[in-house]
Amino acid sequence: MLLPMVVLAVLPILYIVFTAFKPMGELFAYPPKFITTRPTFDNFTKLFEASENTVFPLSMYLFNSIVSTVSVVVLGMFISLSAAFVLSKKRFRGRQLIFKLNTLSMMFVATAVSIPRYLIVKEVGLLDTFFANIIPLLAAPISVFLLKQFVDQLPDALIESARIDGANDYQILFKIIMPLVKSALATVAILLFQNSWNSMEASNLFITTESYKTFAFYMHSLSAAGNGVAGAGMSAAAALLMFVPNVVLFVSMQSRVMSTMAHSGLK
Repeated sequence: MLLPMVVLAVLPILYIVFTAFKPMGELFAYPPKFITTRPTFDNFTKLFEASENTVFPLSMYLFNSIVSTVSVVVLGMFISLSAAFVLSKKRFRGRQLIFKLNTLSMMFVATAVSIPRYLIVKEVGLLDTFFANIIPLLAAPISVFLLKQFVDQLPDALIESARIDGANDYQILFKIIMPLVKSALATVAILLFQNSWNSMEASNLFITTESYKTFAFYMHSLSAAGNGVAGAGMSAAAALLMFVPNVVLFVSMQSRVMSTMAHSGLK
């Protein structure tokens, strides 16, 4: 029963891989070919040849993406878990309203709020700075929502017993809450990684200095620079290069993503 579902899930991944290695004759073949019959590295060769003709090296864009993505994942996990802890276990006026606003914000896609985001980035002085790649992505409503559901399941008696033993909020957060919600944190880490690694919003809208832009923007620019068939081949190669880190991260953390809250609590 699961086999047809597995096939449907794997087909898009295979399509990305096959397309990246298709020669020019197969990219625009009619009828279209799903499986590559004559795989080639020409698309990757042309992509990297195009990168050699640019003013700034590929390594600079890759470094920017690595630094910004790691920062977003680490800081985003801390901020989201802290917010989830406060909204779940603290009692204060407006707590439910804040959580409802957080849930409501998930209705809006990034494109719908691009103008307000630009105005906020401008007002706080982040325009044309490297931090524009990091700070706007730290607001992750889905991460707060997911983590709060897990923290809600932790018994209040566990928190109170820690307070009686003299633990402060940060000790409770790092020594009690975090170990018990590791499965949710793994899922949040994947979501934050994908959101940052694949993001081109800052490079397109907030940053004009080329040395602050990211690898995703660089790959898109190179693939868009080609014309006709050559551009399609470079686009396919760039898409695969951007896709591989996401797969590697998910495969390496899937055991934690699939683990249940009950199993985490028993540990």
